Amino acid sequence: MGKSKKSDTSGGLVATVATAGALILLRKVLATVWTKVTGKVPPTDLTDPKVTLPETLAWAVATGVIVETARFAIVRTM
Repeated sequence: MGKSKKSDTSGGLVATVATAGALILLRKVLATVWTKVTGKVPPTDLTDPKVTLPETLAWAVATGVIVETARFAIVRTM
């Protein structure tokens, strides 16, 4: 016998909410760590002439690796 459709939906909803909450928290932590390490705020305004390409790429890689690793772990544990 398979799972009921209702339990599949609620499990997906729980995973989505848990993932969203964890990702928001992780981005805030990552931004805090970035600021402490570099002494600058994360490069979010790409029109700012003070933002360099290497800085932007480093932020993109750090954010991508951390966020996707966390998302993978959350989805696998649900």
